[in-house]
Formats: sequence, C-alpha cells, structure tokens
Amino acid sequence: MATAEKKRPRSSSGGAEKRPSRKEMMFGTWILGRKKAVEELIRKAVAVKDHLAQFPDFHKYEKNDLLVYLESGHGNQLPLLTRKYIQNLLKVNMEGPYGPEWPSEEKVKRREMVAPEARYIFVRQSSNAITTNNIMKQDSGLELTHEACTEDRLIGFVHYRFVLEEDVPVVYVYELQMEPSAQGKGLGNFLMELIELIACKSQMGAVMLTVQKANNLAMAFYKKLRYVISSTSPSRVDPLIGLEKNYEILCKAFESEAKSRLEEGN
Repeated sequence: MATAEKKRPRSSSGGAEKRPSRKEMMFGTWILGRKKAVEELIRKAVAVKDHLAQFPDFHKYEKNDLLVYLESGHGNQLPLLTRKYIQNLLKVNMEGPYGPEWPSEEKVKRREMVAPEARYIFVRQSSNAITTNNIMKQDSGLELTHEACTEDRLIGFVHYRFVLEEDVPVVYVYELQMEPSAQGKGLGNFLMELIELIACKSQMGAVMLTVQKANNLAMAFYKKLRYVISSTSPSRVDPLIGLEKNYEILCKAFESEAKSRLEEGN
C-alpha cells in the first residue's frame, strides 16, 4: 500500500518560501523571552519552602473569640492524620454543593491534595482554647470530632498552587475550607489577604479560584472581596456551555496584562 507523503505547499513565487520579516522575528523572540521569564517566575515561586515565613503578621489570628496559628505544608509531605482530616472536612463542607457529582469529584480532590505542587496554609487552634470536644454536624449527619489534647488541632486549611492561566502566572486557590465553628469570624478574609500577599510577593498576576454555583455563601464571600467572574469561566466563554456547568471561575488581577487576559478577555 502506498504511503502518503507530506509535501510542502507551493508558494505563488515559484516555490520560494517567504522569509519572516524583521518585525515578525523580533516579536517571536519577545514571545519566547516572555514565556521563559514567566516560567522562571513559577519555578522560583514553587521553590520557596515556606511562603508564610515572609509574613510574620499572619502567623497568628486572634479576633472574635478565635485564637489560631498558621503553618505551611506541601502536598507530598502530608502526614496520614492530616490527609484524613482534609478528606473529612472536604466531605462535610462540599458534598452538599456538589450534589450527585461529589463521588467522582471526591476522587479528583484526593489526588490533587497530595500532589507535589500542592501548597498549604494550615489553621491550628491552640489546645488551650479547647474546653470541650468540638463536633461538627451537618444535615447529612456527618461528624468530625476532635478530642482535647496537649497538641494544637486543625480547624481549616487553604490549598493553593502556582500555575499558568492564559499565559499569566497566577496563584490558583484549589480549596479554602474551615470548620463551621471558625466561620463568620473574619478568618476567611484573613486567609485570602495572605494568599493575595503571597501572590504579589511572588510576582503573580492574579489570584484565581473555582466556586460551585450552588455555594451561595462562597459566591457572596468572594464577590465581597472584589473577585469577578473570569473571562475563562464557562459562562463567559460561551453562555450556552455555561448553563450546563455547575461552577464559575473567579479572579482578582493585580496588574494590567492579567486584568486584560483574565478579567476582560482580551
């Protein structure tokens, strides 16, 4: 059987290929240089062992009858008990908003949580602040129980990563999860302010995140923090496709190019 041969298209100039102009060559060189620079920003950000260490004012939060301490972590270095805690808290907080999609989504999240590129801010409550067992109950009947002990206990976490979106370096918040007892006390604002500072310090162009449409409290929370629906969100890419999707992608840009690409869609 004859094999098809890949042939070069003939040009109208008798076969001679058109050479790129000087302007085109300079633009191509600029694009390549920019791509390398952006990749280097991501590489440097990922290489930082502890981003929290750069912000000593955010090592502790003490407001509204809540005293907690923050610490950093990496996805591929999570202790077994921490992994189980993350799994349980995600199930308690997110099974409702995801609805029937939760079983498949839970599998995805369990893989994401231990990835080497996953970065964490953990929220720990001092054992001195615990007087009784703290039981989280949802309508589903799920519970997370913590015994008072000599060690601090987890009450929430942020999972974030340094990634490229539309060729813009960003911090993408995969999860911001807190126990009900820690909600409504300003801690979420505090954690997002920290994430935005980490993004700016690392020269990222924006902070991005995904929110389920059914999660009305989360939507209101992020809009209050001036996050907008990104031009990359399904509802803005194609309204018809957006109707079929159960989520929106939100964004807060810090510089003009990121705003143009991620908010305005230019």
